Amino acid sequence: MNSRLIIVGTGLFAEMAREYFNELSDYNVEAFSCHEKYKEADSIYELPLISVEDLVKKHLPQDVTLFVAIGYGEMNKIRQRVYEELKAHGYSFATFVYPGVKIWDNATLGDNVFIFEDNTIQPYTRIGSNTIFWSGNHIGHHSSIGSHCFISSHVVVSGSCHIGNNVFIGVNATLHDSLNIGDECLIGAGAIINKNTQAKSVFVPAATKIFPKNSEEIGF
Repeated sequence: MNSRLIIVGTGLFAEMAREYFNELSDYNVEAFSCHEKYKEADSIYELPLISVEDLVKKHLPQDVTLFVAIGYGEMNKIRQRVYEELKAHGYSFATFVYPGVKIWDNATLGDNVFIFEDNTIQPYTRIGSNTIFWSGNHIGHHSSIGSHCFISSHVVVSGSCHIGNNVFIGVNATLHDSLNIGDECLIGAGAIINKNTQAKSVFVPAATKIFPKNSEEIGF
């Protein structure tokens, strides 16, 4: 493992990833990177900011490890494009698992995966590459999560579910057991999914309605 790490991305996720890698892993974050057309300064978050174009010219794949810390925009395809571009140049990618999150020997985990704290990953799970798990999720036994996915917080994926690629699952969503979730599905916060889904389906539960009286009027 090369401990020299460059984070590709400039948003809040990239800043958070730097903290987690530096404090809770053997990696040392040396710089951030983004494509030249998005580069607005020579430094960010108190570290150098180098263009992807310069990265591939000046930092050989054997010299550094990368982590692509880009959010879920365009159904995770922005992050996917950058990841695949740099993978084609021969770079290797870090995976972060928060200390205390158990990854069983019979589970498989791709690269450029980030698993925040308080996730439960049960035995016989399979997780693809370039997938992000925010904090507090439950991934049931014998389930598989595809590549380029984003699982928000407090999601429950019951046992034997199979989730495709480029899927987004919002906060507090629940998936019943033994479901097949198609590629590029958008499952909104609080959704309850109890049937298989077709690719690119969108599930958005109704939001809570505002009460007609304010907090003073109800005498709370």
